[in-house]
Amino acid sequence: MTTAPAVVGVIGGGRMGAGIAQSFAAAGSSVTVVESGAEAAAAALDRVAAGLKRAAERDRLTEPAEQVLARVTTVSSVDDLPAHADLVVEAVPEDAALKARVLAAAERAVGEETVLASNTSSLSVTELAAALVRPGRFLGMHFFNPVPASELVEIVLAPETGAATVRAALDWTHGLGKQDVVVKDSPGFASSRLGVALGLEAIRMVEEGVAEPEAIDDAMRLGYKHPMGPLRLTDLVGLDVRLAIAEHLHATLGERFAPPRLLREKVARGELGRKTGQGFHTWR
Repeated sequence: MTTAPAVVGVIGGGRMGAGIAQSFAAAGSSVTVVESGAEAAAAALDRVAAGLKRAAERDRLTEPAEQVLARVTTVSSVDDLPAHADLVVEAVPEDAALKARVLAAAERAVGEETVLASNTSSLSVTELAAALVRPGRFLGMHFFNPVPASELVEIVLAPETGAATVRAALDWTHGLGKQDVVVKDSPGFASSRLGVALGLEAIRMVEEGVAEPEAIDDAMRLGYKHPMGPLRLTDLVGLDVRLAIAEHLHATLGERFAPPRLLREKVARGELGRKTGQGFHTWR
């Protein structure tokens, strides 16, 4: 029988971190979210509470939202993570140096048996593992937005990831009621590499005047049965996030991942998708 870990740490309480915390808490885990400063910590807790309220309204919780929320606490430093945590998931912005520092600090704060995971969507798990004393206890656990509703966790293996670590990550993924795909570390893994390729080509089509965003999305949604078109998905992920991933893939895999001019222009204007109300679509 698969179960969620008893004690989980989540570093970063933004949209992804809050979603990860909510999912583990709803599965029965005691969750500690690390956010710097009282204001950021309160905002992270508010995101979890709002997510639980939506889940309750959709009858997706097996217990009252308040009871689930009571299992989530916040701290202001990685040093305050529970030393006996079973799992710590890093969910800070896609900056390799930042992630490496955070993971190294987390490793110092917890026990030798704690599994460390990065929620990176494209950065090298192998390079992140190099910052750790015990790389065998580390792997990528790439969650998808919105985390509570998503069915997938992409498990990314570095060369030194231990078999016991993989088994634990798979059990915990299934304990959340999600499915896994296991991939070896490679730029963009499987999901981001394919998803970004499709999204960038869709952006180029808009740039070239081939069709309006709604038409491009409808073509993939109705013609290929994608649940969401590539431009609406780009809005959901965040144009800034997609640009950062594209730049990384461009640097590692070549010109086919060169970010389109239109994507750079929209990010420069602050049109980042759903989180700002405007991307390739207008969000209410």
